[in-house]
Parts: sequence; C-alpha cells; structure tokens
Amino acid sequence: MPAYKFEALDEAGKSQSGLLEADNAKAARAQLRARSLVPLAVNPVGTAANDATAAAGSPRRFSRRVFNATALAVWTRQLAGLVAAGLPLERALAALGDESDHPRQRELVAHLKSEVNAGSTFARALSTAPKEFDEVYRAVVAAGEQSGSLGAVLEKLADDLEERQALRAKVTGAMLYPAIVSGVAILIVIVLMTYVVPQIANVFTSSKRALPTLTVVMLSLSAFVRNWGWAVAVLLAGGIAAFVMARRSEAFRRSSDAAFLKLPLFGRLSRGYNAARFGGTLAMLAGAGVPILKALQAAAETVNNRAMRADALDALVQVREGASLASALAAKPRYPGLLAMFARLGEQTGQLPVMLGRASTQLSAEVQRRAMSAATLIEPLLIVGMGLVVVMIMLAVMLPIIQLNTWVK
Repeated sequence: MPAYKFEALDEAGKSQSGLLEADNAKAARAQLRARSLVPLAVNPVGTAANDATAAAGSPRRFSRRVFNATALAVWTRQLAGLVAAGLPLERALAALGDESDHPRQRELVAHLKSEVNAGSTFARALSTAPKEFDEVYRAVVAAGEQSGSLGAVLEKLADDLEERQALRAKVTGAMLYPAIVSGVAILIVIVLMTYVVPQIANVFTSSKRALPTLTVVMLSLSAFVRNWGWAVAVLLAGGIAAFVMARRSEAFRRSSDAAFLKLPLFGRLSRGYNAARFGGTLAMLAGAGVPILKALQAAAETVNNRAMRADALDALVQVREGASLASALAAKPRYPGLLAMFARLGEQTGQLPVMLGRASTQLSAEVQRRAMSAATLIEPLLIVGMGLVVVMIMLAVMLPIIQLNTWVK
C-alpha cells in the first residue's frame, strides 16, 4: 500500500502533518476527513510523481542524503535485529519508521515499506533510493533474500559498515591534530609577518645604522607578504580550483591518484586503506553468496583511488577469462601482496570469504598502526618547526635591540 505525506488542519485550525498509507490519494484524503482533519496537501512519498515535480522546479524529496555513514550503520543494525527476531520485514520497517525522530527518515522508511507491500523485493525497494543504499548494500540484501537468511546477512552488513566507519574515523582522527597544528602555525606566522614585524621595523628604519642580516631578510619577507601575499593567495586558490576541475577528467584523476600512491607516507596509508576496504567488501559479498564476478564489480566500486579501482576492474576481466582471483591480484603491484596470499589460501581451502576477511582485518590494523605512528611522529615535528619559526622571527626583532643597546653604551 503506498505511503502519502499529508498536511491538514484540525478543528482548531492548527496545521498538522505526517504519513499515512492508503490505496490512492483520494482514499488518503478520506482517511483525513474521517479524523476530522481538512486536507491541504496529500503527496505520494518517493514515487515517480515526486521526480516529475522535482523536474518542474520543486526540490527533490530525497535530494540530500537521509542517512550519513553512522546513521546507516545504526539503522541497518536495528533492522537486522528485528528481522533476525522473526518480525516480518514490513512490520520491522514500520517499527523503525515509527521510532525515528527525523521526518525525512520516516518518509524514506515509509516509502520502502510501501514498495515492499506492493510486492517488490527489499533489494528492489532499496534501488529506488540509490543515494542512500549503494550497489554493495543492495547486492548483499538481494543475496540475503535469495538465500532466505536476510537477518544474518544484514548483521554482516551492519558489521562491515561499522568497521568501515571505525577505520575512517581512526585515520581521520590521527591526521586531524597535525592539520590543526599546521593551520595554527601558518596563522601565527602570517600575523607576525604582517603586523608585528612591520610595527617594530619602523623603530629601527629611522636609525641610519646597518641592521643585522637576519632582520633584513625578515623585513624583506614581511614586505613581500604584505605587498604580494594576496597574489600568492589568489594563485594558490586558483591552482587548487584548477586541480579540482582537472580531476573531473577520469584520465587525469587516475594518473593523479597513481602519483599519490607513490608518496612515502600518505601513499602507503591510501594503498592500505583502499585494499582493506576492497578485501572486506569482497569477503562480505562472497560470504553472502553473491557470484564472484558480481562481487568483484561491486567491491571495485568501493575503492576511492581510481588507479587501484582500475586495477581491480582489470583483475575482474582476468577472472572472467579463467584466471584465479589470487593470480589476478598478484599481478597488481598496487595491491598489497597479503591480499593475494590470503586469496590463494582461500581458493585452496574453499574458504575464500573467511580468508579475505582476515586479510582485510590485518590490513585495517596495519593502516591504523601506521596512521597513529605517523601522527605521533608528525605532532612533535610540527611543534618544533613552529617554535623554530617563531624563534627566528623573535631573533630578527631582538637583534637590533641588542645592537642598539651596544651603540648607546
């Protein structure tokens, strides 16, 4: 039964809104009148009618993502628990919709429930909201429905979403503090060079004495920053904008991503992070019963680095032509050898999903360890570097004062 979003007036003239299910819009209005409400607007939730309305100029109902990464993991875990407890999917969706505090989430879940009630599979219902549920999510759900173990598959999917979010949060957290320290250091240097140094320089330029070399260099840098700093900022912003525009080209993005992988620190982190994500997704899909070729295609789409994604798609072609997964991955040097080794063990023992999952776990742990080690090393280096810069500026200011005292004596 389709879901409708309504706006109506009660007997006191107050506006009310919400969701209800009805066979059509006319039946929905009849339900509202039976509740002593005067319907103002009754619109179907998440249907082609909404798409037509959006094309005519109204905002698309699900134009922005309803679930962020954390909310999607929590929602999947809740749905898995309800389905595993024996609750029918329609009732599980209704319960989640009723418990949600966010109107857009209630609207989306009501739309999914109406699609399921109309006879669609859950995976097909999810495909009507591709921004919320990607190809991997839908493939896992479809495999769970086909195998009759949707609850267990949703549990695995929730585990994968939570592990992926935890890995991203740890890597981001490890890099956040150095980024903040760098930003603060740059801001302090700019303030010193554009305001403090010029103020003090006016005291010494009136004297006809020769200034120390360090002070002369610092005054020159200060003058350059004050006179041409805006031009440097414009050039920098223009360069960043040009780089972002150029990355819209698939060829340039692939080449720039390949160059990024060659960086000493961040390249290795990106390589390990993408390999862990690829291996974990492939393990989850294969364990859910998704055919290996379809699982490889979906897992490749989760790789952010386009060079590594191209390698994964090339490995897919090799597997389709008869090569083993292990040999196909071993031929791709951008992927860690650990992944190919565990894939070979999995193929030999018939436990490919288990082995790929172990490889993903080890790669994730290695990425976290490297990120924390890098942050531990970078933080003191940044602090020392900032201190040295400030000391140099202070020396440039203090040396003329010391020299002036010498002259006075």
